[in-house]
Formats: sequence, C-alpha cells, structure tokens
Amino acid sequence: MAKHTPMIKQYLKIKAEHKDSFLFFRLGDFYELFFDDAIKAAQELEITLTKRDSGQKEEIPMCGVPYHSASNYIKILIDKGYKVAICEQTEDPKKAKGIVKREVIQVITPGTVMESTMLEEHDNNYIASLSHFPDGTFVLAYNDLSTGENRIALLNNGWEQVIHELYNQPIKEVVIATALPKKYQEQLKDRLHVTISYEDKVNFNAEYRFLCENINNDERLMKGFSRLLNYIQHTQKRSLNHLQQAKIIELNQYLSLDMYSKRNLELTESILRKGKHGSLLWILDKTVTAMGSRQLKKWIERPLLHQTSIENRLDIVESFLKGFMQREQLRESLKSVYDLERLAGRVAFGNVNARDLIQLKNSLQQIPNIKQILTQFEEEKTKQLAEQLQVPNHLIDLLEKSIKDDPPVSIKEGSLIKDGYHKTLDTYRDASHNGKKWIAELEKKEKEETNIRSLKIGYNRVFGYYIEVTKANLHLLPEGRYERKQTLTNAERFVTPELKEKEQLILEAEEKSIDLEYELFLGIREKIKEHIPQLQVLAEIISTIDVLQSFALVSEINHYTRPVFHQQELSIKDGRHPVVEQVIKDGSYVPNDINLDEDTDILLITGPNMSGKSTYMRQLALIIIMGQIGCFVPAEKAHLKIFDKIFTRIGAADDLVSGQSTFMVEMLEANHALKNATENSLILLDEIGRGTSTYDGIALAQAIVEYIHDYVYAKTLFSTHYHELTALETSLPRLKNIHVRAEEYEGNVVFLHQVKEGAADKSYGIHVAKLANLPGNLIERATTILNKFEQAGTNETETMKSESNQLSLFEEQKEKNKPMKKSTQQPDLAHELSQINLLEMTPIDALNELYRLQKLIK
Repeated sequence: MAKHTPMIKQYLKIKAEHKDSFLFFRLGDFYELFFDDAIKAAQELEITLTKRDSGQKEEIPMCGVPYHSASNYIKILIDKGYKVAICEQTEDPKKAKGIVKREVIQVITPGTVMESTMLEEHDNNYIASLSHFPDGTFVLAYNDLSTGENRIALLNNGWEQVIHELYNQPIKEVVIATALPKKYQEQLKDRLHVTISYEDKVNFNAEYRFLCENINNDERLMKGFSRLLNYIQHTQKRSLNHLQQAKIIELNQYLSLDMYSKRNLELTESILRKGKHGSLLWILDKTVTAMGSRQLKKWIERPLLHQTSIENRLDIVESFLKGFMQREQLRESLKSVYDLERLAGRVAFGNVNARDLIQLKNSLQQIPNIKQILTQFEEEKTKQLAEQLQVPNHLIDLLEKSIKDDPPVSIKEGSLIKDGYHKTLDTYRDASHNGKKWIAELEKKEKEETNIRSLKIGYNRVFGYYIEVTKANLHLLPEGRYERKQTLTNAERFVTPELKEKEQLILEAEEKSIDLEYELFLGIREKIKEHIPQLQVLAEIISTIDVLQSFALVSEINHYTRPVFHQQELSIKDGRHPVVEQVIKDGSYVPNDINLDEDTDILLITGPNMSGKSTYMRQLALIIIMGQIGCFVPAEKAHLKIFDKIFTRIGAADDLVSGQSTFMVEMLEANHALKNATENSLILLDEIGRGTSTYDGIALAQAIVEYIHDYVYAKTLFSTHYHELTALETSLPRLKNIHVRAEEYEGNVVFLHQVKEGAADKSYGIHVAKLANLPGNLIERATTILNKFEQAGTNETETMKSESNQLSLFEEQKEKNKPMKKSTQQPDLAHELSQINLLEMTPIDALNELYRLQKLIK
C-alpha cells in the first residue's frame, strides 16, 4: 500500500494531538479539513464535501473554508459546542526546505472565545473548572477570557450544590479531571448541556502566581484554579497579561438561589421563550454600556446579604433619582463608553485592531466628564465614586498622537499611524506620497543646471529611475556627477548619487511604511498593556455606575419605592409583580399587601386557578431580590427582612432527561427546600401534592406545612386547592389563612385578584374550565359530578364508582350501541385481604386501603 503524502502525514501528526477538535489546516488561502473532520464539518457547516488524491486506492474526504471568512464558520461550530484548532504555517514558504512547518497556534473552544463577532455583547462567556477532593469538597473556578475575570468558590454541601451553582452561571464549558466519576460527568452533560473538556495538570505555573494571592492558604483552591489556568494556557498558547487576580466567592455573603428558584422566578430569562424578554433582567436593564449590562446580570444572580452594602447602593440610586438633569447627562456620557473590559482583554490577547484603540481613546476621553457630573450630586457616596475614577491621561495622550481617527480594520495594510508620531515613518510617507513631485522637481533642476531642454527622468522595472540625455547633448553634461547606466541608439541613460538615494527611498517607501506602521502599532499595543489593570478598575467602576443609574431610571419610570430593612418584620403595602405589571398594558394590575410579622411564618393561600396566587408568590420573591441587589421595589411601602435563601416550587415541570415525572420533580424540589432552608429563608410552594391521589396529596401537603412550622421556621407562602388544609390555622399558631378573591356573576367567575384574610369559599375550577371554552356538555357533566361530591361528601374515587353505570359523556366516540358493563358480583373480602402485603405499604397506603375495604363492606 502506498504511503501518505508528506503534507497528509503532517496533518495526521498534528490531528493526533487534537482529537477532540476540528483541525483547520492552513493551505494557501484556505483552511482545509480532511477525513472524518471533513465529513462532519461539511454537514455542520453545510459546505461542499470533496475528495483529495491520497496516493492510495481510496481518496481522502476533504472540505475547506477561505481563511479571510473563517471566523464565520468557526462561530457556527463553537455555537454548537465544538472546538476548533487553528493550524498555521510557521515559516515562509519561499524559505522552506521540503514541507512548510505548521503548528496549532490556538484552540478555540466555547469557553475561550475572544473574537467580538463570536461573543454576545451583554453576556459573560464563562469557562469553569471543577475539582473534586478526597474530603468530599468541590472547587469551582470561573474565567471569562474576554474580560480577564477570575473567580473561585469552595463548595462543601455535595454534588447537588455543584449542579445548582453551575446552572446559575452562564457556563459554556467545564474543565474536569479524567478521573471524575462517570456519573458526575454524565450529569454535567445531561443537566447543564455544556462542553466537557479535560485537564489533569494541577501544578501551578509560577508565571501566574500573582493571580492567587487571595487563595495561597488553601491548597484545594490553588489546585482547582490551576487546573483552569493550565487548560487556558494549553489551548490559547500565548501570554495572558489581562487575567485578573482571582476573587473568592464567599457564598455565605450572598442570597442563595438554587437552579429551581432561578428558573421559576424567571430572573434572567423567561421559562417559555428562553430569552431575556419577560424576565426581571428585562425590566431592570436600562444600562447603556455592555459592561453595565453584564454587571447587572451578575448582581441579579447574587443578591447581597449585608445591609450596609445594600444601603450603600440604595443611597446612590436615591441620589440619581433626585438629580434628574445630572442623571441624563451621565447617561449621555456613558453612551460614548465602549466595552473597556473586553478592549483590555483584546489588547493583552493580541487581536485588537486600530479601530478598537480609537474606541478605547473615545471611552477614556469621557472619564473626566463623568467625574465632573458625579460631583454635582448631593450624596457623598456618589462623589466618592467620582474620586475612584482615575483618568489615564498618559494613555489618552499616546492614543491621540499615534492612531488615525478613521483607520482600516486590518493592521497590516498601513494607514494606521498619524503623521508626526514617528520621524522615519514620516520620511517614508513623504517619499511615497511626494515621489513624483520630487522627480519632476529634479528633472527641472537638471535641465536648468545642464541647459539640456530635452533631458528627462524616466523609470522602468529593470533599471529603475534614470536620467535620459540624447547623444547630441552629451557634451553638456558636467564631468564626474553622472554615472552611465544604459546605452540606446540615440541616447544615453545615467544615474546620479542623489537619484540613486531617492530611488531606493521611493521604491521601498510604501513597503517599508506598511511594515513600520505594523511594528509601531505592536509597540503601542505593548505600551497599552501596562495600563490594563487601570483599565479593568475603570471598567468595574463604570459598570457599577451604569447599573445604579439604571436602577434609578427604572424606579422613576415605574414608581418604585425605597425598601426599609428590619430583622423580623416583612410588610409590603400595595406590592406589584415588576414584570406582570409591565406586560399588562391597560394598567389593570391589582396591587396587594403582604404581611409576615414576628407572629406569622406561613401564609396559606387558597383561591381559584388563574386568580393570581402564583403571581402573588413570585411577586414577593422578586421584591426581595430587587431590594437585596440595591434597587427600589414595586410597592407603595416595603419593610423587608433580609433573606439568606429563597426556595420555590411554582408551576408544573418534569425532567425527561433524568426520567423524572412532574410529581417526582415536585417532591425533589420540596425536599431540597426543607433540608436547606433556615429561619432566615423564604419558601414558596405552589400546589404541593397535586401530582398524586387526593388523600396522598392532602397528607403530604399537610405534613410539609407542619414540618415547616415546627422545624424549619422559614417565612413561607403555601398555595393550595386542598381546602381541608385551612383548618390548620387553628392548630398552627404561626400560620394564617389568606385567599385571592373571586366572585360568581350570572354563572361566570370574575377574578378580582385581591388578596384578603381568611380562606376561600370555593375553587371555581369548573368556571375556569368554562373560560377555557371546554365543550358545554362537558361543563354540565362536571357540574353534576361536583354537586354529587358536595352532597355526598365522598372522595373522588367513590363518586366515580357510583357514576359508573351512567352513560359516558364521551359515549359518541365509542362503538355505537355498545352498552357499558356493570359488575354485580359481591366483593370477596378474604381474597382482598390475602392480596395485601402490609410489609411493603406506607402508613398512608395502609390507611387508604383500610378505607377502601370499609367502603366495600358498606
């Protein structure tokens, strides 16, 4: 069998080192892919699959993309969770002996994207590493390569805490050890849908020791963080000067939100559309910078626990609210600030262009104006923000003197650097731009000095520039200054030392000018690198200012009020759901009070479906979260308690991937709340127990309420359709019944959306079904059955049995004239008892079975 060509051998050798990536192999003006990479890439990118002669019987599958538009194709693959290894020529083909050397210069992965065209402007792009230690703890390290942000957290509450923490961050890729148990690896893929990568090296690189000054005292944190850094270095293959010092996430400093709560409360994306619209983020985001928008999202995901920090934010928001004119001026200035975080990252990464540097200059030139505006506010904390803004005048001056105001995108084609920045460059430009003018002036000068009117200066590619004199005038040339270069039939061509000097300058000026501009640009970029830490500090302060002014604007537009914090009392006057009230455009949203004082821990909420129970519950959680991130809240008055955790079970959802039913998910979420809640937590449970039989459901619901009341002591909103539970108010002293009002008018239900004390008198379920336009005969049948329930006071199962000999509502859909069978056989109690296995029954099951047998006897 014939061997592969040298080029294919080179490809296969490099591909063997990057088996988990598409290898983009540079050949001329294209990136080519071969073998299985080509087959798969052609499908994913919808490009033509061709073949290449391999020197063997079978041809090699092949496809390719133009290098100048490769980023578009790479983005498609990255968005689908793939990795791409970029393999470039690393030597000049003209100087190469044999096959041109090639190396992978970067591996682009979903978590290490740097190109602005591949990033979402308002979202962080996190890569995380997960490390598991023998003591049962886990370490999560996060990095956003585009901004240089590094964070690290120690988790000691088991695997579920890891899943919840990762779910709540916009993670694109997780780096793990190959030895991480397979069950954990599978859950990462199935539950989080992220790209999984592997890195077993956890020895720390001394070059980045400064990044870990905050975590040197904990070997677990060091190893967890170094796993991530080693992977980033391995894939990016360059210096990462913009990486910031790792910040430890003290989870006990923030309000804890598990994955269920984040989803149910629709904090950053809606459940239905999976987008920003309809979420709390959608309401609060009036930021004008990309940095501010990303910062806001991080604040929403991690509300504060310390009242002092919350009040500091609220003080500045109130200051911005009062200073309308100054706030508008501030917003206008912020609009001219580009993404300093990512610009600094691109400078360090080496993919910044001249237009990026103009954006950087324009942004920095706004800092003095922003400082001046901030000093006009009365609040001292706002003036302190101004003091923190340090203007990098030296950097502004460098950019102003060096980079043209309208440079091209490419940094290798010239026209980047201003005149006057570099003397040699000015000389090259002068020669290039004014070459013809200089030649014309030299020709005129030579004519005058020699008195040869026919003398001319010409140019050709072989001889370059020359002075041509007819033979009849040769005697007029001065001796010694002219050097013969070419003889023609009727003329001679000469050069002079001056012309030779200028010729080299003119011919090489443009090429040298372009090369020198590129070198100067790289030098400018290196000088900017020295200012990266200062730029990152500026970005942090600007993003904070942007979020706080956004809070002020939203609070003004939507008539929010400043919350007051207490240790125990929770009292909200005319609270509103911040999202729902904006969706309802006719202004018909009905505000409601919420009161959970020292003597009340649980509000048991009854009322019909669609009356607003779930909205009422979510409303409370969102008001608390808004208050604890430092925003005013949608209420006339709000006295809030600072909560450490929020747990929610609202709405029906199953987990098909894990094979879990709606009821199982309901029980798991309830269990998570009961096990992890404290007396400073908030629990929202909606319709617990509805996924099973009536008796099971009531029993579970009552037991959960009692458990929270007697053992957890968390503030709780518990909505239910089980009216039997309202009797708990007499036995549980810290439980209070409330209901959502509805009235019946001419056979129809009217939802008033008003929350009042006491229990609801009925559920109006059939009325809601009527509103949903179910068939009329179905509604009539349901009404008949309901009346029998209420009259007989029996459970659903017995009523269904008593009705079994009546004509079915759906009889028309069965075979015509086929009568329903009716059993007349008496029950065999001995047989029934013999079928019962008491050892495998729960107490509730045994009670239900006893009740069934009693009915059989009757």
